[in-house]
Amino acid sequence: MSEDKPAETVESVPAEANAIPNGKGHDPGEEITASVKTPPAEDGEQETVPNSAQNASPHRTENTEANLPESQEFLSEMEDKKTIRFTDFEGKTSFGMSVFNLGNAIMGSGILGLAYAMANTGVVLFLVLLTVVAVLSSYSIHLLLKSSGIVGIRAYEQLGYRAFGTPGKMAAGIAITLQNIGAMSSYLYIVKYEFPLVIQAFLRVDKPAGEWYLNGNYLVIIVSVAVILPLALMKQLGYLGYTSGFSLSCMVFFLIAVIYKKFNIPCPFADFSFNSTASVLNVSVTDPGGEDDPACIPKMANLNSQTAYTIPILAFAFVCHPEVLPIYTELRNPTKKKMQHVANISIAVMYSMYFLAALFGYLTFYGEVEAELLHTYSRIDPYDTLILCVRVAVLTAVTLTVPIVLFPVRRAIQQMVFPNKTFYWPRHIAIAVILLTFINLLVIFAPNILGIFGIIGATSAPCLIFIFPAVFYIRIVPKEEEPLRSVPKIMAACFAGIGFLFMIMSLSFIIIDWTSGTNNASSGH
Repeated sequence: MSEDKPAETVESVPAEANAIPNGKGHDPGEEITASVKTPPAEDGEQETVPNSAQNASPHRTENTEANLPESQEFLSEMEDKKTIRFTDFEGKTSFGMSVFNLGNAIMGSGILGLAYAMANTGVVLFLVLLTVVAVLSSYSIHLLLKSSGIVGIRAYEQLGYRAFGTPGKMAAGIAITLQNIGAMSSYLYIVKYEFPLVIQAFLRVDKPAGEWYLNGNYLVIIVSVAVILPLALMKQLGYLGYTSGFSLSCMVFFLIAVIYKKFNIPCPFADFSFNSTASVLNVSVTDPGGEDDPACIPKMANLNSQTAYTIPILAFAFVCHPEVLPIYTELRNPTKKKMQHVANISIAVMYSMYFLAALFGYLTFYGEVEAELLHTYSRIDPYDTLILCVRVAVLTAVTLTVPIVLFPVRRAIQQMVFPNKTFYWPRHIAIAVILLTFINLLVIFAPNILGIFGIIGATSAPCLIFIFPAVFYIRIVPKEEEPLRSVPKIMAACFAGIGFLFMIMSLSFIIIDWTSGTNNASSGH
């Protein structure tokens, strides 16, 4: 790598002086090799040109990172001194690991509620809603990436700051914090709720006599300290790619088990299978009179009071927006196009997993499905080994998602409270410890899981998915490049409008549901 050394020294002088008018502070030869690696047609590169004086540094490092592995660290240090940005490391994470990380951020415990959502919307309506939410999520990631490409910033809160000053930064930071604390508490709620049942079933304890290892509150604390905290203390998200891959494979196992179970659970199912031998033969949908059992016919469209919960649960299903920019920051040779590919692949994989899990879960139990899919299986046979393994897998996946979701919250808190500080280990550790302690307290003393899902899904999710990306985009893209009446900006405005509608609709549904007292979603657990 000795040929890189001269380039490094040449680079350092103009970088220090910061006197590069348009990011062309390289050797002539270096410029050519960089443009071979990152084609000049890349939209990310072109966008930085209009106001290139302030963008010289991100533009320059994007080019040089392609072919200067040794001077990467050096360059990003220089950049940190000049522009106060939150990237205190250079991108090293591969494309595949980034897909795993983003996929893991998308995939949460929402997957367990999707069969219930399908039971309350019907198959066709569910598919339409899921498709709409997936496409809208991808579009909003496009808006985020385009805005960040123009100003060369890769932090959600800083985009807010660039668009609306401190209020914008605070709004984004608070929404990310609320959204992700909601997500983390729902994940840990699952641990609290499921883990004791799994241990109980493995040990075949019918009536627990208050043993500590069957107490969900102790188990949540143990899991937080032993598994989540060490992972949350990693310096970079990229290191979590391996645990994310493992977490996703656990969810694939869950999906396979759900599909398999569909074919060996009889339709009008009996609680506690007393005739487990006959159950395999008894898969016919007809009852003895030869009539179809109405409880075993899937509904294509279905509207009831519980449909209100479905929309927030689906919205919650694709929220990964706070994680997009941190993952983009750590991507190796990052370009907008490459990051959009990462996002689209992650969303497509999750979309198909969500639909299959919901479909087969619903076709197994039809109207009997519970808000938490795995509990419905336990009603048939609490000691079913396959389902126990699936529950362990889901617990593992959910636990390994918590650190990924914690990263953007810590980043948001740093941006809001210590905006201009560089990376500092004690602060990094302290924020993680305080956050985890707070979430543990929430989970131990908190209400039902659907309540958590519904309210947070209905408030902060529309902000992060629809409203903020659209509004930031409209403010950040210069009027010279796209006037306010241009098609992309009108589309973005409509997109923000959808977000507001969505928020008002979900919230009013939930309030009506609560006041009318027909909230059988939160009872029944």
